[in-house]
Amino acid sequence: MDVTDSSLAIFIDFENLALGFQGRRDRFEIERVLERLVEKGKIVAKKAYADWSRFASYTAPLHEAAIELVEIPRRAQTGKNSADIRLCVDAMDLAYSKEHIDTFVVVSGDSDFSPLVSKLKELGKRVIGLGMQDSTSDLLRDNCDEFIYYEDLGRAPTVMPQLNAQLPEAKKKAFELLLDSLLALRRENKEVLWSSMIKDTIKRKKPSFNEAYHGYRTFSELLEDARDQGLLELATDKRSRTYVVTRFGSEMTSRPVEGIATSSRSKSSDPTRRRRPPTRRRALGPITPVNAEEPAAPVEPPSETKPAVAEKPAPPPAEPPPAPKPAAENGGWTAHLDLGLDNDGNRGKGRRQD
Repeated sequence: MDVTDSSLAIFIDFENLALGFQGRRDRFEIERVLERLVEKGKIVAKKAYADWSRFASYTAPLHEAAIELVEIPRRAQTGKNSADIRLCVDAMDLAYSKEHIDTFVVVSGDSDFSPLVSKLKELGKRVIGLGMQDSTSDLLRDNCDEFIYYEDLGRAPTVMPQLNAQLPEAKKKAFELLLDSLLALRRENKEVLWSSMIKDTIKRKKPSFNEAYHGYRTFSELLEDARDQGLLELATDKRSRTYVVTRFGSEMTSRPVEGIATSSRSKSSDPTRRRRPPTRRRALGPITPVNAEEPAAPVEPPSETKPAVAEKPAPPPAEPPPAPKPAAENGGWTAHLDLGLDNDGNRGKGRRQD
């Protein structure tokens, strides 16, 4: 499963975070947390649990971030930590009722959430933990699939190049957002950076992003302009004919790793590509070597015409039947038979008459 296509549910134990911020001058910034978590996927649920009468100054920024604030009574009234129980109940409810949510984020450092983490992993969910470095239990940190320290959020990346000061302000903001999204995909161990993947990450980080506002007709023109500014290196995929970012930022000064194609994704490394069965080749007969001094006579292909067949002689034309011969002539008389009756009425015998 691609982590950039994940659906996230965030559960914040705000009282535990408040304990970690005691004695510090800085305040908890929810924007730093959400900017990092949108790199993991699409956030579909956000809830924070605390007695908000004690943390009234934090309610405004949490409301602006569209986080549902769940009111928890004081521990003096209930006698127990109701925030932990309510958070576990809501998390298990989403795990069973919302199958499309595959990643759960527990913002806390309390070791009491370790059974919850184990149960979510048993249900096939991915669990990410986030907490303060000084107030996080090792048991919770090691039980999560991934753990992020709050102190590591928002640190200046080392691969971000210096932009040209003469660029318009709109283009500067577009390039900064583009490079920030590329760096986020690198943190998620993405080797092939497709243009569609980059734009989806930008839309999650800033839903109001529109390349037309920054002076570009398409997102491909934005990538081409960034290439012309020397901010990144582009290649075209042979199959989809779309752009792929091979290097960016400080990676432009480093040489590409040998043996890895930077122009486009290798076909042999594509797991979705179907392998063709080996074709059977017809075996050739023995090859007779040809003398180099005496060129071989060209072999003419056998004629396709059939051999001529000897024709049989035509039979002679049939002679017409002989005409009937006339009565035989003997001298000047003609012989014929008279079969008439005599005077007595008897049939007479034949007699010759002259």
